[in-house]
Amino acid sequence: MSLRVPVGPDDHMRGPASAPLTLVEYGDYQCPYCAAASAIVKLVQDQLGPRLRFVFRNFPLTQVHPQAQLAAEAAEAAGAQGKFWQMHDALYENQPALSPELIAALAQGLGLDMERFNEDLASGRFREHVKRDFMGGVRSGVAGTPTFFINGERHDGGWDEASLLSALRAAAYV
Repeated sequence: MSLRVPVGPDDHMRGPASAPLTLVEYGDYQCPYCAAASAIVKLVQDQLGPRLRFVFRNFPLTQVHPQAQLAAEAAEAAGAQGKFWQMHDALYENQPALSPELIAALAQGLGLDMERFNEDLASGRFREHVKRDFMGGVRSGVAGTPTFFINGERHDGGWDEASLLSALRAAAYV
């Protein structure tokens, strides 16, 4: 299965746009597997350096994770203030205690303009962005989280550090 929505300017990326490897993750901030994958992705990024561009897309599984939608919108609201990745990391690091109060405390701890942050969440400003990410995942065959795509092709193998590195290195030589 291929990624149906190419990586674009609306995506959140770590690493150079010109990197020969692109790893896209569809994730849910309340999914414990995604929290584990987040730490692994950082290790992989450290090893591949500028050869890897990492892209995160929202795939909140709201039927089982009641805070996932709010967390996704909070990450987007933080992104509007230039702190997407800081919020992304903070959400995963504090995942077991996610609540509206904790998310607000994380935003405050990141030094966000809280009036703007609260307005963005109350107005649903980023609801459509999160939905667009989700629907792009559905069209790409995402049914659970985390789901990874390497250079546009779904990675159905393991996502432990060794497996992910091996798959990425293999993709670099295709």
